Amino acid sequence: MFDKLEGIEERLEALDAQLMDPEVTRDTRRLGDISRERRHVGKIVEAWRQYRDLEAQIADNRELLHDDDDDIRQMAKEELGALEESLEKTSDALKLLLLPTDPYEGRPLLIEIRAGTGGDEAALFAGDLFKMYTRFAETRGLKLDVVSTNVVTVGAVGKTAQGYKEIIASIRGDEAYNLFRYEGGVHRVQRVPLTEAQGRIHTSAATVAVLPEPDEVEIKIEAKDLRIDTMRAGGPGGQSVNTTDSAVRIVHIPTGTTVQCQDEKSQLKNKDKAMRVLKARLLEVEQDAKHAEEAAARKAMVGSGDRSERIRTYNYPQNRITDHRINLTLYKLDRVMMGDLDELVDGLATARQAELLKAEGLA
Repeated sequence: MFDKLEGIEERLEALDAQLMDPEVTRDTRRLGDISRERRHVGKIVEAWRQYRDLEAQIADNRELLHDDDDDIRQMAKEELGALEESLEKTSDALKLLLLPTDPYEGRPLLIEIRAGTGGDEAALFAGDLFKMYTRFAETRGLKLDVVSTNVVTVGAVGKTAQGYKEIIASIRGDEAYNLFRYEGGVHRVQRVPLTEAQGRIHTSAATVAVLPEPDEVEIKIEAKDLRIDTMRAGGPGGQSVNTTDSAVRIVHIPTGTTVQCQDEKSQLKNKDKAMRVLKARLLEVEQDAKHAEEAAARKAMVGSGDRSERIRTYNYPQNRITDHRINLTLYKLDRVMMGDLDELVDGLATARQAELLKAEGLA
């Protein structure tokens, strides 16, 4: 079962040697890649050594079951059960460590939330999703920063609320990608809208895209392929935001991808943010092309990230949330909207691990 581990200890030694190489230490990107691999291989080696040690202890205890001393036989029998249980847990942990690692683990990401069908109510729901993700990021010690917004104010007599046609935020932290990777897709809400006078339940939706931020070498953009326009920012803003030509729109001519950013007073900062979003979207295009070649495998995989896939329903009258990918229904929507996403994230991660174990022949 663990044939893949042949030579793993030698690989760890080789990685340690590379980390001492002056050429590696001078190359920040290469140093980061090798360091990440070293941490992962180190965990595998530690678990593999523990597994072999437990196997040896079990073999010794099985021999002692035939000892002439009754006390020794009884002691060996009692220890054997605990050792076999530890071996099973270590084996399960080792299998998970041997699963293919996602190349984007550990990366910062951009999360893009857009109002879908449902007009103003969809924009309000996009705002609610953003608040939910903000709270979740805070509880997990992640850093979330708004990159770009398109604000909508929805109002009725005596009550108003703010939503978004689109909001993009960056999320950083070692676990950011693993925690948010399953959020891409269509999120559907069923509730009474703010402007509904008759108390009727409406259905609307928002789409979420999770975009890993690429390394410089992954996405190369030539200056000749860009058209950059500046303009005066529109919509709500503080001093100088609406009075100077600080807004930036960048068009990637070969693909027609367009990004606009106007939240900062500085044109330079808006350009920098817009370029980050553009690179992430171009990486998404490359991902989609790659996934198209693996369509059958991707269709079966939890959390494909396809923004056209309906992944969840948020039913406010019943305080119910359902994740359709793993058929998980929870009656604690109020807590989920306050950032309590742990049960959903853990369920999706477990389902994906089960699929990968099966695909790798480790189940």
